[in-house]
Amino acid sequence: MRYATVSLTPDDGGFHPVDRSLATDPAVTRESIQQINLLDDGTGVMLYALRGDMARAAELIAAHEDIIDFEVSGEGEGLAYVHFHPNDRTRALLDVVQQNEIILETPVECTAGGGIRFTVLGDGGAIQRAVADIPSDITLTLDRMGDYHPDTGELFSALTARQQEILEAAVELGYYEVPRQTTHEIIAEAVGLSAGTVGEHLRKVEGRVLSALVD
Repeated sequence: MRYATVSLTPDDGGFHPVDRSLATDPAVTRESIQQINLLDDGTGVMLYALRGDMARAAELIAAHEDIIDFEVSGEGEGLAYVHFHPNDRTRALLDVVQQNEIILETPVECTAGGGIRFTVLGDGGAIQRAVADIPSDITLTLDRMGDYHPDTGELFSALTARQQEILEAAVELGYYEVPRQTTHEIIAEAVGLSAGTVGEHLRKVEGRVLSALVD
């Protein structure tokens, strides 16, 4: 089995009007999409992980007529459940996954400019067909591709998008080298967070990874 990690960026800043609103409002940060599914009736459901002003996030979601139902929870960071009518672009992307016999790993990382970054699994031919089916108004970047090793992939994908980002930065900057080559402060500057938040996330990452190895 092969894997491919790709980044998609829509030309107009969002895959759906609601997604565009959340991506462009300075009070809200899209962290990740925990789950997204197309239902039998043609509607879609999505679970966002958000950071920032959650009341503002609720206002942005409620303002769109494509929304059937939604619920926002948390303060400072939390979750937003959204039941929505997909537009053509969203439906096309979901169809790419369903029609090409590939598996979409979640959570899907949200990136700047209304983009997303995610990993798909499948045989090489299925992945190539899926890439070819991406709509032309979406910019695709292939970040990496290779043979899939389940134990490593599952462990990394179990981390949140923010934890993955911080862990990757920590490894690249030499945090786990001996002697240690960087600090929480330097990592924090690289990922745009406070040093305390970086330290907290790294402790959670280390706890999850070590627990999984012992189990």
